[in-house]
Amino acid sequence: MNAIDRKLLHQLREILGPDGIVSRATELKVYECDGWTVEKSVPDVLMLPRTTAQLSAVLTALDRGGVAFVPRGAGTGLSGGCLPLNAPAMICTSKMNRIVEIDLDNRRVVAESGVVNLHVTNAVKSNGYFYAPDPSSQVACTIGGNIAENSGGPHTLKYGVTTNHVLALELVLPDGEVVELGDSTEERCGYDLVGAVVGAEGTTGIVTRATLKLMREPENHRTLLATFPDADTATHAVSMIIASGIVPAALEMMDQLIIRAVEAAFHVGLPLDAGAVLIIELEGLEAGLTAYADEVTKTVSAAGASSVRLARDEAERALLWKARKRAFGAVGRLAPNYATQDGVVPRTCLPRILRVIADVSRRYDLRIGNVFHAGDGNLHPIVLYDEREPGQVRRAIDAGREILKACIEMGGSLTGEHGIGVEKIGEMPLMFSPDDLRVMTELRHVFDPFERSNPGKVIPQPGACVEVATPRRQVPI
Repeated sequence: MNAIDRKLLHQLREILGPDGIVSRATELKVYECDGWTVEKSVPDVLMLPRTTAQLSAVLTALDRGGVAFVPRGAGTGLSGGCLPLNAPAMICTSKMNRIVEIDLDNRRVVAESGVVNLHVTNAVKSNGYFYAPDPSSQVACTIGGNIAENSGGPHTLKYGVTTNHVLALELVLPDGEVVELGDSTEERCGYDLVGAVVGAEGTTGIVTRATLKLMREPENHRTLLATFPDADTATHAVSMIIASGIVPAALEMMDQLIIRAVEAAFHVGLPLDAGAVLIIELEGLEAGLTAYADEVTKTVSAAGASSVRLARDEAERALLWKARKRAFGAVGRLAPNYATQDGVVPRTCLPRILRVIADVSRRYDLRIGNVFHAGDGNLHPIVLYDEREPGQVRRAIDAGREILKACIEMGGSLTGEHGIGVEKIGEMPLMFSPDDLRVMTELRHVFDPFERSNPGKVIPQPGACVEVATPRRQVPI
C-alpha cells in the first residue's frame, strides 16, 4: 500500500482544516491500539472529519493516492479491529456525533456514527423509549463501532444484537462514493446489504449515519442476584431457567475472581464467598412479573443456588448492573494486562467449556476470570498476564486460542459480539472452509475491490492456516 506524501497530506489538511488532522508522533501514540492491547501499531496520520462530505472528500483523495485506511470509533473494541496494519491513514468518526432526527411515532432515530451508544437512549428516555443494544462500554462506545462489530450486551438474550436494530445506513465507499443502504421500513426488499455491512468490521467502507429502531421501555423490572457455590452449578441453573419456559431479558454470570475484583473496586454488596453469581433480569407488564420472579427463584434454588436476592428498588437494580458493566474495568486490579475472549457455545455446553477454561488456566499458569452473557452462551473469559514477564504474552495468546478451538468443537462460534479483527483472524479456518472464506472475500470486493478499507482484518489471506498464522506484533512475546 502507498504511503502518504506531503502533497496528499496538504490536500487532506485543506479538506479537514487545521483541527482535523493529527500527525505528531506523541499525539498519535494514543491511537496505537484498542481494548486488545496485545498488539500495537501507530498510524502515520489521524483524520477527524465532521461531515459526510468531508469524509467522502478524504476517501476520494486517499483512493487517488492508492492509500489504505482504517476506521476508528471510540477505540473500545476488543479484537484489534482498528489496528492500522498496512494502512497509513486512520479515520476517526468521533466528531460526527449528532443525533439527526428522532421519530417517536415510527420508533426511529437517525444518528451519526460518532454518537455514543448511551446518548441515543438518553435522548428518548423521557418519552419512554430506549435503544436496545447495550454493550458494557455503552457509556463510551459509538454507534459506528457498534455497527462495525455487531455489538450486543447483557440484554441480547431478549432483544438481539446490533443488526436486529439497524434499518438503514449511509456508507462512504473506499473510493469516496456515498451510498444509502436500506430504508426506514421493517421489511427489506432484495439483498440485505445492510446486513452485509453490519459486522463487516469496517472492511466495506465507513458508516457515517444509521437509522436505528427504538423500543418501548417495559412497564417494570424484576432483577435477581442468585448466589452459587461454584460456576458449574450456576451454569446448570442457566439451562434450567430457559427450560422452564421463562426467557429473561438478561442472564449474566460472574465467577469468584471477578466478584472479588468488582467488590473491591465498587463495593456493591456482592457475596465474596460465592463461587459464582447470576444476575437475572425479568421485564414486561407489572401484572405477572412477581409470579415470574418467584418461579425463577424456585428454579435456581432447585438448581443449587445458596441464596436469591431481589433488588428492592431502582437504585439497587442500578447497583447490580454497575457491578456487571464495570467488571472489565475492575480487572485492572488483578493484573497489569488482560485479554478478553469472546467465544460462543450452546447454553448446555457452558459447564463443559468452563471446565476447559479452568484446565487451560492451570496448564498455562495464568489466572482466567469469567464474566459473560450466560443466557446465550456468549463467553468472555479474561486471561490475566503481565507483558513485562518473558513469555506471558505468548502464553496468553495461546491460552485464548485453545479456548476458542474448544468453543468451535462444541458447536459454537469464534465471536458473539467483539468481532474477529486481528485477534482471531488465525482461527477463521477452524470455522470456515477455504470456499467460505473465498465467498466472503468476493463479497468484500463488491464494496472494496482493492482492500484498502481496514486491510488485514477478519478474512485471512488465501492459504493461511491456524497452525502457522501469526499476527504482527509490536510487543515482546
